[in-house]
Amino acid sequence: MEPAYKILIADDHPLFREAISSVISSGFEGSEILETDDLDSALDITRANDDLDLILLDLNMPGMHGLNGLITLRNEAPTIPVVIVSAEEDKQVVLQAITYGAVGFITKSSPRAQMTEAIQQILNGNVYLPSDIIRTGKEGSTRRSRQDDNPISPELLNSLTRRQLLVLERMSKGESNKQIAYNLNIAETTVKAHVSAILRKLGVHNRVQAILSASDVDFSQYLKR
Repeated sequence: MEPAYKILIADDHPLFREAISSVISSGFEGSEILETDDLDSALDITRANDDLDLILLDLNMPGMHGLNGLITLRNEAPTIPVVIVSAEEDKQVVLQAITYGAVGFITKSSPRAQMTEAIQQILNGNVYLPSDIIRTGKEGSTRRSRQDDNPISPELLNSLTRRQLLVLERMSKGESNKQIAYNLNIAETTVKAHVSAILRKLGVHNRVQAILSASDVDFSQYLKR
């Protein structure tokens, strides 16, 4: 039997709360769903429910003031994973949200199946990033955003083994460890070992930094060797 989760939906649009609640109910049967429509009550609910498995947080509901609300919530409940669910599709906003402690960013335009998969990845302990947004910057800011993302040098990429490059390529597509293990036909524990080695060799602290650094890499060029 699938595990039941306790999830808070914090969004001021009743129709969207209903839609995401339906996604959770059908995709994660037996889960308890809490709902609220502003930051203050979200903080109250979080204080009263330290066993929450996940908070789905709208960036633009009352009291949020953009990413300040995320910071406040993370300070109040640092152990509860927070995912931004927003109509915003600007790459820099997505990156900032992750920098400020969100473990994922789901756009409200995402298809139902994609939302379910994103929530599943996050509940499995992985980070979810919308790969289509991460890969495409605005034309005018390409140079600036590439600098901000700290792209990986060719020397560092060449220090990775072929298998590590394959794992990093799939990480950059937003795949979870379980998906990578399945696609590469290796054990999930082996994937975790590769991920640890990749982070160490690239000099980054976590999976998100590795994914962002690799967003513009042409892996086919390095996998030819």
